[in-house]
Amino acid sequence: MNIKDLIAIDVHTHAEVSCRQPADEVWQEYEDAASKYFKAGKRPSIAETIAYYRERKIGLVMFTVDSEHEIGSKRIPNEEVRDAARENSDIMLAFASIDPHKGKMGVREARRLLKEGGIAGFKFHPTVQGFFPNDRMAYGLYEVIAEHKLPAIFHSGHSGIGTGMPGGGGMRLKYSNPIHVDDVAADFPDMKIIIAHPSWPWQDEALSVCLHKPNVYIDLSGWSPKYFPPQLVQYANTQLKRKMLFGSDYPLIAPDRWIKDFKEAGFKPEVHELILKENAVAVLGFG
Repeated sequence: MNIKDLIAIDVHTHAEVSCRQPADEVWQEYEDAASKYFKAGKRPSIAETIAYYRERKIGLVMFTVDSEHEIGSKRIPNEEVRDAARENSDIMLAFASIDPHKGKMGVREARRLLKEGGIAGFKFHPTVQGFFPNDRMAYGLYEVIAEHKLPAIFHSGHSGIGTGMPGGGGMRLKYSNPIHVDDVAADFPDMKIIIAHPSWPWQDEALSVCLHKPNVYIDLSGWSPKYFPPQLVQYANTQLKRKMLFGSDYPLIAPDRWIKDFKEAGFKPEVHELILKENAVAVLGFG
């Protein structure tokens, strides 16, 4: 990334529409429910997302979510996201997503991707992937990530995926309590862990893990900052000011809206640059 040319770095954006394969009809029901929950419109392609961020001079971390085991929908290939990042390396990084249920085959994929280059970290979504982060079946993947000293993002808290669907679309919220990430942070101190989103209804657990473990950070994606719990803003202004990261959850939350609301949400002026850019520079290995 050309850090000096960027006004911010968004560490949480989604690859929603592939340029290489048709949309998966199995995923459509979940996408429709999420659109209703987030009041979101038409999903942009990967290329459209990159153009959107380039116009705003905002760097982005993009990933897909591998939900092939739990939902049965075909993922957007990690290679497609990686290739897009290679072609737009001045503003974009690619994180890979591999479902831990894939076991040793998943570990093989992770090692292959890292050998080929272009992957800057990994994304996990415990609710959508149906596993507790501290489940030993995932440790083979964590070992690869820690070996390469890369960051990993874990979804936490409530999930818009499945909200309003019968039975929540089969999704179980229990998997995304951030306290389960505490074991991972203890067992893999060389792996930087990003707890994604305000972790409602477990915000205090997330803050405790982040405060206790030096390798744990929090990204502020998925909510407008005007709805953040007061303790989250309090810690972002004080003890955890160097461990909070700007993330939008685009395209479900637009960075324009997020940044506007952030500047009006009680964050001290002296932490704005840290959260919008400087902390991400450090976590992503640029500083």
